[in-house]
Amino acid sequence: MRYPRRLIASFGAALALLLPVAACGSSADSADGADGAKKVSFGYIADFSGSATLAAADKLGLWAKQGLTPELKVFTNGPLQIQALGAGDLDFGYIGSGATWLPASGKAKIIAVNMLGLADRVITHADSGITSIADLKGRKVGVPEGTSGDMILQLALKEAGLTPKDVQKVTMDASTVVTAFSSKQVDAAAIWYPLIDTIKKNVPDLVELKKSEDFYPELSFPSSFVARNELVKDDAATVTKVLKVIQEANDWVAANTAEAETLTATFLKVPAEQFKGASAVTKILPSAELAKFGGDGTVGGWYKGLADIFVTMGKIKESPDPATYYTADLYKAALG
Repeated sequence: MRYPRRLIASFGAALALLLPVAACGSSADSADGADGAKKVSFGYIADFSGSATLAAADKLGLWAKQGLTPELKVFTNGPLQIQALGAGDLDFGYIGSGATWLPASGKAKIIAVNMLGLADRVITHADSGITSIADLKGRKVGVPEGTSGDMILQLALKEAGLTPKDVQKVTMDASTVVTAFSSKQVDAAAIWYPLIDTIKKNVPDLVELKKSEDFYPELSFPSSFVARNELVKDDAATVTKVLKVIQEANDWVAANTAEAETLTATFLKVPAEQFKGASAVTKILPSAELAKFGGDGTVGGWYKGLADIFVTMGKIKESPDPATYYTADLYKAALG
């Protein structure tokens, strides 16, 4: 994040709907694989967390460095990319945390953690009389169902000893949550930045009861890069080259967050203000740290935690071992 954006379809999909979805401005988009470079198709979402790494890779010439020519394709959410991977129409892609149930169910392999989303909040009105999650009992809570907002609400309620049945959960889309909360049609809401910034224009004194970072590091909301199952199985060499691109680009973004915001806006051909402060609601870890966390089980714990939530939400029947869909060893080997 820190832009976890969001439809369960994709920890980034909802934000992507707020942005102009234009073809990427990369000079590599129309590349033809000349000079023996291997062409790979790569999906992305047009928001900060879904595009910053690709913007950095383009700026730094990392694709050519690895002998690759990328064919970049924009999507509005993660599930559509997983579908394209399954159909063989895409080699690699990007998903938000909300779409992690798809790799967990065997539809793709996660090859790298991207950013950790820290944008989700459970909020209430200053005059609501609600001062803790426990106070939500019996109150109306607006939430886009099946999103990262829904996920943080489930976690917060569980921590407080409550279940979703203890509150009046009002399901609505993200834009309706903004309107409903601002007009006090609901007592609280489970939603995310930058939509909360929009709400604050009308409700500047809103209270944040719970935030994503409260659960870190035990549980995090990672966005991820994914690959076709067959590609990981049959062409690890190409996957490794792509991982090297991702890792070097990630490290540049982690070290240059303000510049990365501007670069991503240029990459997507949107105003620079669009992403100003975007990195403030994400946690961008250096690749060496991600490799370490992959080896000691921390990353596996993040994915396991998400999968457990997906079981509760009815997205998957069982919470599988993350080692079945996250290629931690491949990520570490690529870094070496």
